[in-house]
Amino acid sequence: MILTQERAEGIRLIRESANVIANRSDLKRVRDLRFKTLGFDPSVLRMMADMGWIGLIVPQERGGAGLGVPELCALAEELGAALVPEPLIHAGITSALLSGEPLSDAITGNRIILLAWQEEANSLHEIGETTFRSGRISGVKICVPMAAGADDFLVSCREGLALVSSKAKGIKLDVHLTQDGGHYGSLYFDDAAAELITETSPSIINQASLATAAYLLGVIETSMSLTIEYLNMRQQFGSAIGTFQSLQHRAVDLSIQQALTRASVESAAILLDSDAPQQAKDAAVSRAKVRAADTAMFVTRQGVQMHGGIGYTDEADIGLFLRKAMVLGSAYGSAKVHRERYAKLLLPTEI
Repeated sequence: MILTQERAEGIRLIRESANVIANRSDLKRVRDLRFKTLGFDPSVLRMMADMGWIGLIVPQERGGAGLGVPELCALAEELGAALVPEPLIHAGITSALLSGEPLSDAITGNRIILLAWQEEANSLHEIGETTFRSGRISGVKICVPMAAGADDFLVSCREGLALVSSKAKGIKLDVHLTQDGGHYGSLYFDDAAAELITETSPSIINQASLATAAYLLGVIETSMSLTIEYLNMRQQFGSAIGTFQSLQHRAVDLSIQQALTRASVESAAILLDSDAPQQAKDAAVSRAKVRAADTAMFVTRQGVQMHGGIGYTDEADIGLFLRKAMVLGSAYGSAKVHRERYAKLLLPTEI
């Protein structure tokens, strides 16, 4: 499957519109929001809603933009390149599971609704021990990104998907700060009031995993730019250190990994939007997530080293990108988890 010229043009316009919020050259806002109570700006998330981003992959007949995974990944990449901290990916994939008034409120930015699906660290299993009975929900969910900023949670349970207010009695939220200045939330539901939205729990973790890989691709891109800029600026022995052959070789290695990651993410996005077998889609997503997670860590760590001593200080921007790579590498399945899934999906002829 190849993108049409019209669709490619639409993706280009999405990338341009992202510049309204994603300013790669100004990381002051990112620094100011680190380790704060919410870790992001709700007004910026509402601005994203006004631009149609939260409802990007929601079908038009349900009030969304009706776009696909390639468009979602293009947007995620631009946000990653500027380290935008707002939980757009998570809010966007949650909206795709909603309907009626909750969906309308979510895609217009009136309510921040976040999916709570994970019960085990480094797991892709969406259905666990959480249960819904007679309008009440009990169980535990972990690793909910930016949970302190949510108005409601969409909780996966054995009976389907249930909507729970963050202010409902019987909910306890534990906040765990992350290296990038954001946080994950652990939710404990003890007979909390809930509304069952659907009796099924449709999977959307592939889309979330791939969008996260695309965000990491943006992290890789800006990290490369920062490193190359520094190599061309820093003088030693009367020459820019970027002219030193050993550093040039290292920079080429980084560029190759960046190109391979882009190819993997973009091909997986197209495949995920096609009628390909589910096994092929799962394998493509896992391959892309592994490569993005590994490459982001490789590029950012090398970038810190090539910045020299200043690269290890908090004032150096390259460190912000390393911290983000450390956090998102394990989001929606670590590289280890996706490697294991990919290995199980391999056809005998491919082994």
